[in-house]
Amino acid sequence: MQEHHHARFDATARTYDYFLHTYKDPFLSSSSSLYLERNLNLSEMKRAVALLTRYNDYRAFCKTPDVYKTTICNVTSAQLFADANGDRLRFQISANRFLGRMIRITMGKLLDIGKGELSVDEFESYLITRQTPRLIEPAHPQGLYLSKVTYPYLDIAQRSDFSAIQQSRTDQWQPV
Repeated sequence: MQEHHHARFDATARTYDYFLHTYKDPFLSSSSSLYLERNLNLSEMKRAVALLTRYNDYRAFCKTPDVYKTTICNVTSAQLFADANGDRLRFQISANRFLGRMIRITMGKLLDIGKGELSVDEFESYLITRQTPRLIEPAHPQGLYLSKVTYPYLDIAQRSDFSAIQQSRTDQWQPV
């Protein structure tokens, strides 16, 4: 009997990486999002990232939650990395599934925390109450990469060479 596998529906986990930089660099513009924000509070952003694995209903971080049967996503890992200067960031998140724009909305809220416009407690309250924030601004789409998909019948190594720029300095990322 021939098995019929489906690339989207058979996946048990997905990992995404989101890259951003805080200074103008034309060589990064196609592989990373530009946010001219100096002195982001990385420790507060890290505290918020640590909360993501504690909750599983991401209704508040979805632009159109009513189009889904459920907004439950089991986030298995979430980490924030930075280069030595702290002006290039990498947000990595893994889950069994993601909602539309969920990663970009989450990243937008993390940037709000880094800028001091949102507290970690307010961020967590969205996860607890599942109430959609009054203003949802997803982070820019540049810099978002699907880096690994896990299947019950296939295990392929995670991709780490997202672009020539990222590949040239693969050891640059340190956990925040």
